[in-house]
Amino acid sequence: MVTDPLNAYQLSKRGNALRVAAQAVRWGARGARINAISPGIVMTPLARDELTGPRGAGYRRMIEGSAAGRAGTPDEVGAVGALLMGPDGGFITGSDILMDGGVTAAWLYGDLAKG
Repeated sequence: MVTDPLNAYQLSKRGNALRVAAQAVRWGARGARINAISPGIVMTPLARDELTGPRGAGYRRMIEGSAAGRAGTPDEVGAVGALLMGPDGGFITGSDILMDGGVTAAWLYGDLAKG
């Protein structure tokens, strides 16, 4: 049983990425593509609330420690969605597009890994 909300979120994200990969073959046989977008911190009203809430310091640390050094924008997520759904993304299927400004890389290999 998963009791930590962050761990539950992480598991659900991973499960979705695996589901998309598994369904790509089935949907491909029907002429469709299926992908997932995994954005990091994107400046929405929810993110603004998180930045000023009890986890705000952690969120700010992730943003500052990322390669991009900033949060994403809704328009950037939309642009990736447009790529994936449009003709320029015709060879992309079964993929999970991680767009977090490098937070995951910093968490695994950079300063954020040091705790």
